[in-house]
Amino acid sequence: MAQESILLVEDEDNVARFIQLELEFEGYYVEVASDGQQGWELSQQKEWDLILLDWMLPKLNGLEVCRRIRKLSEIPIIVLTARDYVGDKIAGLDTGADDYITKPFEIEELLARIRANLRRHNKEKGAANEGIMQLEDLLLDERKRLVFRSENQIELTQREFDLLLYLMQNAGTVLTREQLLSNVWGFDFVGETNVVDVYIRYLRNKLDRDFTPKLIQTVRGIGYVLRSS
Repeated sequence: MAQESILLVEDEDNVARFIQLELEFEGYYVEVASDGQQGWELSQQKEWDLILLDWMLPKLNGLEVCRRIRKLSEIPIIVLTARDYVGDKIAGLDTGADDYITKPFEIEELLARIRANLRRHNKEKGAANEGIMQLEDLLLDERKRLVFRSENQIELTQREFDLLLYLMQNAGTVLTREQLLSNVWGFDFVGETNVVDVYIRYLRNKLDRDFTPKLIQTVRGIGYVLRSS
């Protein structure tokens, strides 16, 4: 399992070092920014799993950093602050923070909140990615019924989409014309397997003609396969 990464934005050196050591002991990868501007810049330099963000920071305050990050990303953000007025908590959450913890805090509580936010985010991310398939630069979103090649959206008819979906679900497996008819059209065209050839040609014209590598390949005497090489 990949090591989860946390960006800690905290201007008090002793607090930052204490939190960093505790998080590293728990197995997280941690980088520290000592002001809001540096935190904002670091937040854009890699894909973090979670951000711990102090409210009162030099150069850019925590709420402004949070606001900027939230415009671009759904990464979990936990605000750390000594401000315990309920209005301040609401302001932090309304700005886009996922959670809020008031200083001083017990490290066990912070660790628990980190775990809870990571679990929630990973669950949401998994749900969002469900039904998305990719081969090379070809991406298919089954739920939204969208297809992209090299980030260009490809317009497909319903039958073309269903045929591509079945090919994607069986990428790397050679499929006979009869299998494609049965699973895509849902019934047998007796003596009419050439309808598969017609729709394969439609797909090639849209997906392969102007792109490389060519993904839809013919296996002579058998059928077709979707693969990268």
